Formats: sequence, C-alpha cells, structure tokens
Amino acid sequence: MVKALETEHMQSDRWRQSHLGHWLNLALQKFDARVLSLMAQNEDVPLALSNLAARGHLSASHTHITRHLARDGSRLTDLAQSANISKQAMGKLVGECEAWGLVTRLPDPRDARSRRIVFTPVGLIWLQAFQQAVAQAEAELCTAVGTEVATVIALGLEAYAA
Repeated sequence: MVKALETEHMQSDRWRQSHLGHWLNLALQKFDARVLSLMAQNEDVPLALSNLAARGHLSASHTHITRHLARDGSRLTDLAQSANISKQAMGKLVGECEAWGLVTRLPDPRDARSRRIVFTPVGLIWLQAFQQAVAQAEAELCTAVGTEVATVIALGLEAYAA
C-alpha cells in the first residue's frame, strides 16, 4: 500500500520535469553548447579564443554580447536591456570580452559622458564564426527532427516570444 502511494506521488510530480519550459531550457542549453563547440573548432577564430571556448571559459552567457551588440556599437545600458540582464552582469561580461579582445569601449560621439561598446576586428571574426555555428546548429536540428518539425518549432517559438 505504501509503495503504491509512493509510486502515485512520484507520477503526480512528473510534470515538474516534463513541462514545456523544462524542454525549452534543455534545448537552449544543448543548442548553445553546440554553437560554442562549433566556434571552438572554427579555423578562422583566433587560437586563444578557440581554446577558451573548448575549455568552457566562454559560455552561453558570453554569447549575449555576440547576439545583442549592434554592429556599430551599443551603450552598456542598451546592451543589457537587449539581452534582458542587469547592467552589472552585462558589465562583467563586457569586461571579460574586452580582456579577450572581442570588444572595446570607445567614447560615445553623441554623449561625452558615455562609452560605446564595439566589436574589435577579432570580435567581428568571432561574430562571423557565431553566425556560421548557429546556421550549422540549426541545420543539425532540422536533420534531427525533420525540416517540417523544425519549421513549426521556429514559427511557434517566434509567435510565443513576440
């Protein structure tokens, strides 16, 4: 009787590990890990950055800058808002990316009190590698689940996030 109640209780809690948010989170982690893995293998990426990515020192958090930094640069507050993280967290990420040579801070021509974060030439190479890695990871998703399912996933998530 006790065993039956324990089994029933465990089954009633299965939803905590099988809801849509759980699967979305796991899928995002898998996708980001694959993108970073592909970037680490990209021959155009400077060796130091490839090694950082391969050893796990560059993480999905660092891709916030890659995803959200405008090509002509962004202010820290705008970058943090775009990535939906705090200004302090973004400042830490920018500092790390600056130390690795991906970005630099320049005076803002529209506001002398402010600085703009811009990609360095190495950062632009990193951005290109990111684009290629995302395209390959998306192609791998299509292969894994089928083009039709991948299209429905993309359309559904776009509609849901809008």
